[in-house]
Amino acid sequence: MDLSFSDEELCFQHEVRDFLAKNLSDDIVETTSRNSSVFVEKDLALKWQAILVEQGWAVPQWPGEHGGADWTPAQKYIFSRECYLAGAPMLIPLGLLMLAPVIMAFGTEQQKSQYLPKILSGKHYWCQGYSEPGSGSDLASLKLKAQADGDDYIVNGSKMWTTHAHLADHIFCLVRTANSERPQQGISFLLIDMDTPGVTVEPIITMAGDHEVNQVFFDDVRVPQSNRIGDENKGWSYAKYLLEFERGGGFSGPLVLHEFQRLQKLYRDTAQNTHSFDTNGEIARKIARIEIDLKALEITELRILSAVSGGGNPGPESSILKLNTTRLEQAINELSVDILGYRGIAMNPVAGGSPYRPDSASAIVPRYLNNRAASIFGGSQEVQRNIIAKMVLGL
Repeated sequence: MDLSFSDEELCFQHEVRDFLAKNLSDDIVETTSRNSSVFVEKDLALKWQAILVEQGWAVPQWPGEHGGADWTPAQKYIFSRECYLAGAPMLIPLGLLMLAPVIMAFGTEQQKSQYLPKILSGKHYWCQGYSEPGSGSDLASLKLKAQADGDDYIVNGSKMWTTHAHLADHIFCLVRTANSERPQQGISFLLIDMDTPGVTVEPIITMAGDHEVNQVFFDDVRVPQSNRIGDENKGWSYAKYLLEFERGGGFSGPLVLHEFQRLQKLYRDTAQNTHSFDTNGEIARKIARIEIDLKALEITELRILSAVSGGGNPGPESSILKLNTTRLEQAINELSVDILGYRGIAMNPVAGGSPYRPDSASAIVPRYLNNRAASIFGGSQEVQRNIIAKMVLGL
């Protein structure tokens, strides 16, 4: 596998760097550096999204017919890497990189024309209704019921851990439309306007002090059946397709590399200012181990995402990316907290400290606390290993 860039790709890299130097403002970079949540705040993400939309670079993963950039895998990788290393925020993927591919693959022409332009412009801001109380890793056991009533469904139940539901104007949901011996066969994929009567959002505050996740209640919510994606009771197939994009549809390696570089800076600053720091070299060895694993992640990611460039989906190998990205992010979080030592108490909201001091280091402990959930969201580590065993290794 040739990992060197061609002359054309190097020219593109310079073009991206020039664009970032002119358009990525210091306030966007500074605010992003203080973020401790999975996603940056809505206003910040949409501000950066609007800049990229104007340039035509917001959704390079999309086909050109829908507004994509028609880039090669190498160009997509270069763009993602340069954005993260420059400190740009990640665009919120819920609509752009998770729902949109499902609509493109399984939606009607009317649904494509109705939703895709609004997802791209940011006019529609989506959240994801998958997990429920008692139905997280065992997602097929979900109970949110959608009962047919004429041309509508009447939806009752709730969704749990719904990221940015308090900010979203739409939610894509897995709903129970039939009871069958095999629970996966009775699930449908439904799009719901959050302003519909009967939808209520209740906040959940995390250990990191963030309001990022919520519980969403549906009480006799009337939704047109025309808002269903694909066939009734076939939503499980569409959900699995979406999860492949959630776990492996973007470049995680450059994001982890950016976090790793912050870890390296923290190490250097601490070594310079702290007497007898890491005298036995144990922390330095752990950092070297992370660097090696990160390089392996980047190479694996390039190989897998070359399939996506041909119009395919990431496939079960996306579970490999999810596992290793989570492992490396958590290792970086843990080592960062180890380096902070007692200084982390002032950044720990659980211990009464404030995570909102005006410097990027203040996000280290909240980021550690928040990222513990990465072992579960998007599919637990155990579920990913089962997928790899079955679909990749053939066991």
